[in-house]
Amino acid sequence: MAAVRPNLGRVLPGSSILFLCDMQEKFRHVAYFPQIVSVAARMLKVARLLEVPAVLTEQYPEGLGPTVPELGAEGLRPLAKTCFSMVPAVQQELDTRPQLRSVLLCGIETQACILNTTLDLLDRGLQVHVVVDACSSRSQVDRLVALARMRQSGAFLSTSEGLILQLVGDAAHPQFKEIQKIIKEPAPDSGLLGLFQGQNPLFR
Repeated sequence: MAAVRPNLGRVLPGSSILFLCDMQEKFRHVAYFPQIVSVAARMLKVARLLEVPAVLTEQYPEGLGPTVPELGAEGLRPLAKTCFSMVPAVQQELDTRPQLRSVLLCGIETQACILNTTLDLLDRGLQVHVVVDACSSRSQVDRLVALARMRQSGAFLSTSEGLILQLVGDAAHPQFKEIQKIIKEPAPDSGLLGLFQGQNPLFR
């Protein structure tokens, strides 16, 4: 009997969606917020070039303000929520996409809405790719443990550039030159080396 193939976590434009979680004005105090938003903006630009759909949420926007303009999310209708998961707010979007296999997840905070969104999506049988350089928390301990927790539950931890290159797939892709311009400069440092370096027992 052939061995069961492991879930490799391949990402294809036609079966993926980009989730942008709660990058709002009142969260500017979150660690590495400008860098996180910059990387998420890269992901959104690439998604638009490759016709990957994107959804945007805002946590209690009456109190926490709108999505920050530097995300470049003009044209996306923000979905308001109070739940610490994006899934109830985007349920209709998920239900209308039966071909969906992979969710690329960016935003804040890692230990709250990112973690709970991940668990809800995994519970639905979807693959979750947490864009680690586009997620953060006020506390870097919370960020680190939440990333490890999501990995334990079956999510994939990926960098923005790794996912972008998976999506485009081939240097012969008609949009590759435009995407190359977006990733020409390395993604800004968001403190990940300090989290992953050494013999970190959470990531063994």
